[in-house]
Amino acid sequence: MPGRILFRYSREEVSKHNTQKKLWVIHNNKVYDLTEFALDHPGGAEILLEWGGQDVTKIMTDPTLHEHTKSAYELLADSCIGEVVDNTVASTTQSKDVGTIFDERTIDKFRPETTDIKSDLNEKFLNLNKPLFAQMFNCNFSKEFYLKQIHQPRHLPYSARLFANPMLELLTKTPWYAIPILWFPVISYYLYTASGSLGSRTIIVLFLFGIGIWTLLEYTLHRFLFHVDTILPDHPYALSVHFALHGIHHYLPMDRLRLVMPPILGASIAYPIIQLGYIIFPENIACALIAGAIFGYPALEGDEDISPSSPL
Repeated sequence: MPGRILFRYSREEVSKHNTQKKLWVIHNNKVYDLTEFALDHPGGAEILLEWGGQDVTKIMTDPTLHEHTKSAYELLADSCIGEVVDNTVASTTQSKDVGTIFDERTIDKFRPETTDIKSDLNEKFLNLNKPLFAQMFNCNFSKEFYLKQIHQPRHLPYSARLFANPMLELLTKTPWYAIPILWFPVISYYLYTASGSLGSRTIIVLFLFGIGIWTLLEYTLHRFLFHVDTILPDHPYALSVHFALHGIHHYLPMDRLRLVMPPILGASIAYPIIQLGYIIFPENIACALIAGAIFGYPALEGDEDISPSSPL
């Protein structure tokens, strides 16, 4: 079997890769490039950015933050690009000739395997052969059991079914091309409306500010709503809402058709926020801000998903 060459890096060199364009982390003295995975991360890219360029070995086992499961470690395998050396003069160019060879059979052990649905039924959680949302809506398990289960990712070579109704099921999936087709015309409309009374420079500034508003909003939702498990009511309806909005990203993290929120649900959430914008700001200013905020959604949340070459 062919081997893989992994390079050697100093901790100082790894620490420089702490942005969304280049995001590396260290785990057990191995270096991982999470740039492409960041936006697929169930907890959101901003959480990974907090630890960009740092050693996450202890963080990933800290139960007070989020203790990662075996499946989470499995996802790291294909992102490994090298190992840490204490010699600070080590670099990418200097280490080409001293790369470590890893047998592909060793690497394969860490790749996520397709979930055995029959074996998974022993967990007494959800049957992946049946529509998931009806099971959640009628569940009788506790919030503690639910949170434990969704943080044990399952991996399927296809998209699990959420609804029995084919029309409802279709609305839960978002292929990459749906994002530019549906959202960019909306962005163009708001920019056109704003241009009626605002200059181009003002629109650009407000547009960028709108992107910032979305970034802050998205961070707030992930940090203080989706991941605050203590305030989640222990009731099937509340668990179903949590599952639909966020839990499914933890439960089925590699389902590329559900990496971003479906347009119908996204529009439902965006509508009251847009109306609030009209209340706070004059209409022309609100339109430019709204255009930026909407652009921030597919650009920052789903740019990994809208590429046809995105890895599974």
